[in-house]
Amino acid sequence: MRKRFGIDIDGTVTCPSALVPFINEGFGLNLTLADVKEYDLNKVVNVPQEKFSKWFVENEPVIYEESPLAEGAETILNTWKKEHELFFISARGSHLLENTKKWFNKKGLSYNHIELIGSHDKVASAKLHQVDLFLEDKHDNAVMIHEECDIPVLLFNTPYNQDPIPKGVVRVNNWYEANTWVKNWLR
Repeated sequence: MRKRFGIDIDGTVTCPSALVPFINEGFGLNLTLADVKEYDLNKVVNVPQEKFSKWFVENEPVIYEESPLAEGAETILNTWKKEHELFFISARGSHLLENTKKWFNKKGLSYNHIELIGSHDKVASAKLHQVDLFLEDKHDNAVMIHEECDIPVLLFNTPYNQDPIPKGVVRVNNWYEANTWVKNWLR
């Protein structure tokens, strides 16, 4: 049975550590993903909010064009594409749509729809597109989407999303575990 998957991009399809080298270079740091205990990167970098925001906006297009894929994402997404609809819903700003599509094409990823909503509130998009399952790396997004849409959410396990989760939000460590969970769910 064909399902529609809602899928976050950054930290889910892209490697969760994708931003770390850019942050290290931009701020003269030596961080690893293990150091990123909070989703709010400004707290990790420890510079004034305005300075970090300015740096991020200036570097966003390059970061998004050069981000590596998470291991297994390409194979599994391209397998899912044959049987399901893939709706990528991201907090990226809509002005980055061409950069994002270019990255998808460069990485050989297929999609039915890409929506850049410019905020972290993905509930409205998940409802609008009637997704059956969501894949996410941001803890509060995962919980909100699950609770408000009453759908399962796979939360990609990272150092920055370790708060407790309700039943219905399922931690997966990688795309292979996500694929196994989806296969069981579809039965």
